[in-house]
Amino acid sequence: MRILVTGGAGFIGSHLCERLLDEGHDVVCLDNYFTGRKENVAHLLDNYKFEMIRHDVTLPIFLEVDQIYNFACPASPVHYQYNPVKTVKTSVMGAINMLGMAKRVNARILQASTSEVYGDPLVHPQTEDYFGNVNPIGLRSCYDEGKRVAETLFMDYHRQNNVDTRIVRIFNTYGPRMMQNDGRVVSNFIVQALKGEDLTVYGTGEQTRSFCYVDDLVEGIISLMNTEAEDIHLPVNLGNPGEFTMNELAQEVAQAVGKNISIAKMPLPTDDPKQRQPNISRAKQLLDWSPTVPLKDGLKKTVDYFSQQIGN
Repeated sequence: MRILVTGGAGFIGSHLCERLLDEGHDVVCLDNYFTGRKENVAHLLDNYKFEMIRHDVTLPIFLEVDQIYNFACPASPVHYQYNPVKTVKTSVMGAINMLGMAKRVNARILQASTSEVYGDPLVHPQTEDYFGNVNPIGLRSCYDEGKRVAETLFMDYHRQNNVDTRIVRIFNTYGPRMMQNDGRVVSNFIVQALKGEDLTVYGTGEQTRSFCYVDDLVEGIISLMNTEAEDIHLPVNLGNPGEFTMNELAQEVAQAVGKNISIAKMPLPTDDPKQRQPNISRAKQLLDWSPTVPLKDGLKKTVDYFSQQIGN
């Protein structure tokens, strides 16, 4: 197939492009390089089946493709809060433009949504039928609400125009090609540990996250795109249900880096969720998917990547 990946030079997008090429598809990678990086896909440029286009999804584009993975959007608070208006535009106008293309060329399209649609959840763990507890006027809402509107558009294009849609709600994901300065806890901890700095823990450090290695996530995403099921158009959680406190993660990173660490406590950011854990029953049932890479193994690969980046 000929497959478009928007945001394809980003952290997850580049792994997705790589995997699709390995499966023999023609891949068109579209990115404006706001948070995506050329170095993430540089090793793919010699592959005649790979095509790179510099483009912003808030502007229309006309391509003939069979499938579209819509991953274009900054996904860490540092980047999506830098230009919140552009973040909303990327989620909303990007979805409209990609759905319009899918409708025109009769392509199947998958939206990369997020666990942030659940906000600071009052239900634990989170199932896909939970509507969330989101602050619509907070500092994070440009991302949270932008993704919620994108989900709305996907469902409405499916119901009104019969577009073949998929929605994946991605929980915390980590692995090689994360950015050093993206503000996410795994990359923060690893970079700080490698540099011999204190690890920054917000609040008490007892807030929890669930960490899924990027290869597991990509496996689930491709499976969702290519699975036929009656209610496949409804959102599907993909993430690792194994839950860790930030204090536990800090110790896991210390082991992976092989250094003693010390911790610096900072106040908890506004609207930062206290708990985040996916219920993946739907993914297990529809896709026969569950993550296989233990945190210890995934962290080792991620530490190896950052060691090369930093020059340790």
